[in-house]
Amino acid sequence: MNYAQIRKYDIANGPGVRASLFVSGCTHNCPGCFNQDYMRFNYGGKWSKQVEDEFIEIMTDSQIKGVTILGGEPMDQIGDDDLLHLVQRIKSEVGKSIWLYSGYTYEEILADKKRREILSFCDVLVDGLFVESLKNLKLRFRGSSNQRIIDISRSMASGAVQMLESYE
Repeated sequence: MNYAQIRKYDIANGPGVRASLFVSGCTHNCPGCFNQDYMRFNYGGKWSKQVEDEFIEIMTDSQIKGVTILGGEPMDQIGDDDLLHLVQRIKSEVGKSIWLYSGYTYEEILADKKRREILSFCDVLVDGLFVESLKNLKLRFRGSSNQRIIDISRSMASGAVQMLESYE
């Protein structure tokens, strides 16, 4: 896995102060994408144990409420186990909430064993492709009105999509 950017203190991609990881690589090619450079799988730096350890260290800061993983496309990072290993470590070592942004829908993610496994360690999914004609700058934490903010554990427990009720 390659990564395009790490933000130590991000307030735009989820509630509170968060650490954000922007992965490289996306197959969706959404018209109007604001991270077009990040669509290339070889863009940015190579993910490594050292980079992962440094990212985990960032999350030990008491000001960091959670982690956001976006890109690129996190759910296109299934050619290796880097992302799976990262979300497992976040949950076991620092216990912070994980928001994941994906152009894949919740239902599409559940249909793929590896994507579903990654998702199982996350708390919130912002799903759906960015659709330029549905772009709405007034939406909180999403770019277009077709995208959903999903409470993953409630959705998995109930067997149906459950929207996140509170952003705090």
